Amino acid sequence: ISCPCALVISIPLGFFGGIGAASKKGILIKGGNYLEALNDVGTLVFDKTGTITKGVFKVTDIKAYEDYSKEEILELAAYGENYSNHPIALSIQQEYEKEIHKEYIKNYKDIPGKGISVEINDANIFLGNKGLLEDNEISVVEEDSIGTVVYIADEDRHIGTIIVSDELKENVVSDMKLLKTLGIKETIMLSGDNSLTAKKVGDIVGIDHVYGDLLPQEKVHQFEEILKNNHGNRKVAFVGDGVNDAPVLARADVGIAMGGLGSDAAIEASDIVILTDEISKISTGIKIAKKTKRIVTENIDFRSNSVISPFMISIF
Repeated sequence: ISCPCALVISIPLGFFGGIGAASKKGILIKGGNYLEALNDVGTLVFDKTGTITKGVFKVTDIKAYEDYSKEEILELAAYGENYSNHPIALSIQQEYEKEIHKEYIKNYKDIPGKGISVEINDANIFLGNKGLLEDNEISVVEEDSIGTVVYIADEDRHIGTIIVSDELKENVVSDMKLLKTLGIKETIMLSGDNSLTAKKVGDIVGIDHVYGDLLPQEKVHQFEEILKNNHGNRKVAFVGDGVNDAPVLARADVGIAMGGLGSDAAIEASDIVILTDEISKISTGIKIAKKTKRIVTENIDFRSNSVISPFMISIF
């Protein structure tokens, strides 16, 4: 108890023990400083797709306008999304289930945060969110849906809409409530989905504030605003899984990556990796951090209040 060496050794060993306990639960913490920082997190900021939701998409509805049929809308969307590896694009291709003749696809352009412009069989086609169509002065028949909405336009006409739905992760509502009991004062969601969709998901899950229609660079800007408006000594953590989340994960006081389906860039930029992609593991990590801090503090108090032995006195 009175040995200073034991005091010095007990502190790092306490954190090593906490990191080891977390790893057994599927939570990889990249250093004792990040484990300690979990004690001070007051604001949790979440990405939506792959974090709050499973990131597994399925076409649930197709709407056709003008003189187009639903089958034609799906075919145009499948051709337009042929070169994309985005989960939404893959779900549309899977729904189509027919062979794609790539010779009909020309002038493919990926527009970050908006969608795709492509020439299909000599027709100029746009596929993406409302902003993409509005940028090209195309009137949009808006859809109010909890799923992701893909608008399809031919030249200057909105000809169809495809709704792709993503499921919420199991127990995410109860997980959010548990976080509040562990000292999280505020929860925020940043999403590239349209604001109405993001707001609906946020209301269901119990998120305090929701920001939608965000491009990757706008996510970083919005996060900077959150950091700027954060008062007191409480830290801000970000939870995400995609390539677009990497800059925000790196900027956060504590970056938490969903490692199961998450991108390599997100995992590399993060401070903590959750291998099972479960929101509940954040609560588990906070509990382990609190217990680790309590044990380390007890060790310090126990030794600092102990009586120095005669042997120690003789040394000094």
